[in-house]
Amino acid sequence: MSSKSFVLAASVVLALFSARVNAGELVGPGVISTALQETSAAVTPDGNTLYFMRSDFAEKDDIILVSHRQGDRWSLPQVVSFSGQWHDSEPTLSPDGKRLYFVSNRPLRDGDVPVMAEMGGQTFAGTNLWYVEQQRDGHWGKPVHVDGALNDGAMIYNPSVASNGDIYFSAHRDDSGKAYQIYVAHHTAKGYAKPERVALGDLDHNRMDPCVDPDQRFLIYAGNEGDSLGSADLYIAFRGADGQWSKPIHLPGDINSSALENAPSLGRRFGELYVSSGRENAVQFPKPQDDIASLQHRLEEPLNGSRNLWLFDIGDVLKAHGIDH
Repeated sequence: MSSKSFVLAASVVLALFSARVNAGELVGPGVISTALQETSAAVTPDGNTLYFMRSDFAEKDDIILVSHRQGDRWSLPQVVSFSGQWHDSEPTLSPDGKRLYFVSNRPLRDGDVPVMAEMGGQTFAGTNLWYVEQQRDGHWGKPVHVDGALNDGAMIYNPSVASNGDIYFSAHRDDSGKAYQIYVAHHTAKGYAKPERVALGDLDHNRMDPCVDPDQRFLIYAGNEGDSLGSADLYIAFRGADGQWSKPIHLPGDINSSALENAPSLGRRFGELYVSSGRENAVQFPKPQDDIASLQHRLEEPLNGSRNLWLFDIGDVLKAHGIDH
């Protein structure tokens, strides 16, 4: 590498690490973000409707909800028309907003048993990829199963869709190593091609919950590349002109914490990033004397250690890498 190239590369790295991530905003406190578990935000193109997942702490009962923006607030969430009977989770919208993808253990045909998965000697609710199509009246149609190799293994999580129809997801498959990895299924005229593992580094590192830029210029995901502050942090990789992904970069600023961060998704404005985080209010000891009312109030607030939805601005990080829209 020439001295000029080295200086340029060093400048890019310095800009990336000095790029600022704005302090996050809790999404819909007490309405969307509650004392329960909320993850996987999916926002419509106009920014006025938000789909997300709510579940119990064990995440054995997941359901997809929808809320609508009313002025500067969000409406009381409702269960979407296609959810509420099965283990439905991780909604994501196509960039044009006309398809909503999600994963579910629902049987492929009426009357069949639910999809199950097995790993490490344990059996649990499996997941296949489904979608619903927006109808002329604006409502969602009936769920459609995505057939093909993409759904092999009954363990597909957190789909993310590019503008050309390519679907990124996380899974544990034959070539995943001992951890979960990120895959892409390219959209073709004949359907989805066999998924390919996205090359991001050492297979010993767990990588989940991909969030792909519609133009596939960058990829954000949850994992631990050896420098995570908690059990999982958020990382970003940029796609080069040769189609290869850069070494993952730990997202700077307040976006990562000692709690679990996962399920990133892009908002509709440049730089908007929705994140699920288990961060909570710090408790200082000795604390003011609790009575049952104050204890109950604190435990029923969103920042009680449950996962909530947060909104961050990573525009500076993207601009530092030459992405400005």
